[in-house]
Amino acid sequence: MAGLAESGSNPDVDLLYDINGLAKQAPHWLDRVVEFVGEYGLLLVMALLIVWCWWGVRRRPGGAEEAASSVAALVWAPLAAGIAVLVNVPIRGFVERPRPFRDHQGLEVLVSGKTDYSFVSDHATLTMAMAVGLFVVNRKFGLVGIGIALLEGFCRVFMGVHYPTDVVGGFALGTAVTLLLSPIASMLLTPVLKAVDRSPRAGWLVRGRAARAGERDGTVAGPLPEPAAEERDLAA
Repeated sequence: MAGLAESGSNPDVDLLYDINGLAKQAPHWLDRVVEFVGEYGLLLVMALLIVWCWWGVRRRPGGAEEAASSVAALVWAPLAAGIAVLVNVPIRGFVERPRPFRDHQGLEVLVSGKTDYSFVSDHATLTMAMAVGLFVVNRKFGLVGIGIALLEGFCRVFMGVHYPTDVVGGFALGTAVTLLLSPIASMLLTPVLKAVDRSPRAGWLVRGRAARAGERDGTVAGPLPEPAAEERDLAA
């Protein structure tokens, strides 16, 4: 309670103590689980979710254009996350916000060795950037990804290494980078994925056998054929 008194009327700090206080009340084994999940586990789950979505996209019936654009959007998701973290480097250096446990007493810190600045959270940035990228391709996978990102943000505060506003800032940064740069990424990545699709050896990365078989059998809708010359003359 001393920490609450020290926080004054700052809702950011108050919420930090409220959420981190759950770590003090939780059993030791649960704290260790949250420590692993919040530091590594959810990032791994997000990566596996992208792979799962890619596996479904490449098997989905559709033409080469649609498949290349969908896979390009999935490739962009982790790339956007990496770019967002790079964008965060100058932001952290400019804001220079210390970790909460350096300025506030009585916090239960589950991860030691955090000596860098706090704003914004890299973990929140990474997970939300990938989640938004997933949402662009598939809403169901995207909603699951957003849920994972929200859980990641909660874990970072629970662990005592970030303020709630660090997490919100990470969510905003990851979303902004993914959406704002998405048109440029699509323009650059889609032609590359089209070339991969045409490759005899690497084409499976874009479309699986079932999707290609459907296109050969004519079950995949394609562009309508040009009318014959006689038909054009009659129409005229």
